[in-house]
Amino acid sequence: MTGDLSAYLSDGRLDADGWTAALADDRLLGQACLECEHVTAAPKAACARCGSRDLEPVELPEQGTVYTATRIEVAPEGFEAPYRVALVALGDARVTARLDGDASIGDTVRFVGAIDTPEGPAPLFE
Repeated sequence: MTGDLSAYLSDGRLDADGWTAALADDRLLGQACLECEHVTAAPKAACARCGSRDLEPVELPEQGTVYTATRIEVAPEGFEAPYRVALVALGDARVTARLDGDASIGDTVRFVGAIDTPEGPAPLFE
């Protein structure tokens, strides 16, 4: 899904509230640096690569690769174990997400929406 992102922006910028609101709408957003073109999956004040503050919101790809993954056996309060968590590479961007299914490191996974957690919505890949 692509399209207008203005509902998720504050003063033209993506912040944590906008990122969370987009995720609740099953949209995975990130930021692209207009100086070096580095893309990140979480809102930041400046580019992690070059330090530029000239960032624009972008919709991230729905398909990515499992960079690393683990199984949580002892969960924090409010979460039910066991469950899997992965760092998913979406091009340059990497997002921490819940992982449904048996995907392993290097496997292709797809963003299927958000799940509700005690801390708010979290991306879900399978």
